[in-house]
Amino acid sequence: MSERAFDLADYDPRDPDPWLALYLDNSLPIDPGAKMALLRGNRSWSRRWMFPVVRPAVFAFFLLVKILRGLSPHHPNLNGLLHRLIHWGLKVFCTPDANTLILRHFHIGTELLAFIKANAGPVDVETVPLRPRTLKDLEDNVFLQHDLNVFNFIIQLNASLRAQGRDLVPVDRVDFSPISDDPIELARLPNGPLNFADVQTAIEIYTPLYALMLPRADFIRASNSLQLDETVAIYIGKILGTDYHMSFVKNGHPLVPLSTLQAGYRLMMHGLDCEAFHGWLRLLKRRQAQGLPLDPRNPIAA
Repeated sequence: MSERAFDLADYDPRDPDPWLALYLDNSLPIDPGAKMALLRGNRSWSRRWMFPVVRPAVFAFFLLVKILRGLSPHHPNLNGLLHRLIHWGLKVFCTPDANTLILRHFHIGTELLAFIKANAGPVDVETVPLRPRTLKDLEDNVFLQHDLNVFNFIIQLNASLRAQGRDLVPVDRVDFSPISDDPIELARLPNGPLNFADVQTAIEIYTPLYALMLPRADFIRASNSLQLDETVAIYIGKILGTDYHMSFVKNGHPLVPLSTLQAGYRLMMHGLDCEAFHGWLRLLKRRQAQGLPLDPRNPIAA
């Protein structure tokens, strides 16, 4: 599906295209390329037909995996094989749009955490930057490291703030330098005859495999990390001195953890939340560079 499919010239008030409405809607400040990739996936035959067909089978498999992991919570631990399997599956079966959204997510997560650290004052925080450009790069423990980064960041940030007897506060001039200005550059992605799967279908299939091939504690940590969007949004709000962007958050707070059986859907929402946060910070960065106020009530006009 090309951009031509979202052409306003094709608009018919008697039969309005729901995807055209979402394409034109500007309620979330998402990168245009990422939004286009997500919409193309949503409109694909894979999402419309394959996803509902495979989902019951995946759910049944997931229940079996939970039983097996209850009996053996620590073994097997096949993390290396898991990352190689993810790389192979994405390379062979997923569309360039799906792979773009997955690779982008690690760049965005790295920049969001770096933004908070840059505006937190003197804190002792160490995480591993993740910027995979190719699908092969994902084999380097990227998925597991992403989860470790989030929890280690929260632990180290709050330990440092507590030791100093302070909290995050609005800063006089926000440091947007960790937020990239240019599009995220990725290597050319596979686009062969078998590359048909959209991102949500791929995530739904991979989630129980993630639970099967990692120790139970690793999977539960990964699942719970998906609810940290609200936590990260609160940190950003304290720095910006506004809660405007909290309306972007759709994943609930982890103090009330949701079932791991919902992990696939929440992973999609997690990706959407992060894209919205990142797009919002990019918008504010441009306003700051133009000498405009960082006014969330009027983010476009001067």
